Amino acid sequence: MTDTPVPRTHVSVLFVGGGQGGLSLSHLLQQEGIDHVVLEKNRIGHSWRDERWDSFCLVTPNHHCRLPGYDYGADHGGTDPHGFMVKDEIVAFIEGYAKKVKPPIREGVAVTRIVQEGAGYLVETTDGVYTADRVVIAISGYHVPIVPRVGQGMPAGVTQIQSLDYRNPDALPDGAVLVVGSGQSGCQIAEDLHLAGRQVHLAVGDAPRAPRQYRGKDSTEWLEEMGHYDLPIDDHPMSEKVRQNENHYLTGRDGGREIDLRLFATQGMKLYGMLAGVDQGVVRFQPDLSEHLDRADATFNRIRATIDGYIAREGIDAPSADPYVPCWSPPEEPLSLDLAAEGIGSVVWCTGFRMDFSFIEAPVFDARGYPDHHRGVSAHPGLYFIGLPWLNTWGSGRFHAVARDAAHIVDHIAASLAPAQRMVAAG
Repeated sequence: MTDTPVPRTHVSVLFVGGGQGGLSLSHLLQQEGIDHVVLEKNRIGHSWRDERWDSFCLVTPNHHCRLPGYDYGADHGGTDPHGFMVKDEIVAFIEGYAKKVKPPIREGVAVTRIVQEGAGYLVETTDGVYTADRVVIAISGYHVPIVPRVGQGMPAGVTQIQSLDYRNPDALPDGAVLVVGSGQSGCQIAEDLHLAGRQVHLAVGDAPRAPRQYRGKDSTEWLEEMGHYDLPIDDHPMSEKVRQNENHYLTGRDGGREIDLRLFATQGMKLYGMLAGVDQGVVRFQPDLSEHLDRADATFNRIRATIDGYIAREGIDAPSADPYVPCWSPPEEPLSLDLAAEGIGSVVWCTGFRMDFSFIEAPVFDARGYPDHHRGVSAHPGLYFIGLPWLNTWGSGRFHAVARDAAHIVDHIAASLAPAQRMVAAG
């Protein structure tokens, strides 16, 4: 008795992920006449809809939201190019693009295994088996939330959630809240709780901060005008090490503003250094709060100085700005926090994510699990990546450079496929 062969569906190109990267690729491949399928584990817009808090908004201006054949203003109908879309508006933007692209997408289909088979790939999913000549991984690099080992001793009675599970202050138990991590998510969630009147304790990490409005423009407009966002990683002074940098914290909330943790401290937020451990309900911190605040301010001032230099070189008539003066400094380094004594009922972990490409059986990953690629074209023939931070430029993990990254990958795919591989669906 022989096993019945498993039916297979063949496509020229298969995408894993139906976010802005997958949709952009689909639009461009349709123009090339190349058949493909998009497999989305959840549904279009999932990460924006279901993994962001209620007050979430973009930190880059709306005019940065330009996908292949779809612009925030001209195509989407947006009327606030210098504003910052909130969560529901971002979902509507993605859904509007999907309606225009009409991708061959299959939602609710998870990919469980990808392995090379001959010159192409075998792709196992929850909806059957596919074969493809080319495979593109379009699921960003934020997969598994990280909880530091030093924080795994939190008392059982304290509610713990990840940043992607946080929705609003009312969804947390009563009492004070400990937020661990001061990247974009940590700072914005801490602010959200702070504005709601909750007592917030924030364990500060080494994320830098950036100015918002400066000398008459949003800082992102200055940096874009200077070509900062078009600098490829090959030309960056830090080279590939820049991929390990944390994002600068600021916010688009209420029209956009800077986040200054020192100002929060003057308003009652309690700041600490990095988490060092938890023992019998007492959290210990490293004595590095002042160091982290000073480093964040140094980056903030360095960005301002870069903009100042550009304005001076170009002879631009721009309003002047007062130098930044810290409004608060820690009187001492706080080294411990008694959770029960401070009435802390919940902890929000904002300590980042690790990549999980374990479903891909290909020798292209380094010790951290990061794929070996150049501009999304991996070292393994026929395997591509899009949406990763610094795939090529600063904007690669954002709306800003998706179109450029997608075009490069599609050009490479189109040039690599034989004519007979381009129109399988029509044949």
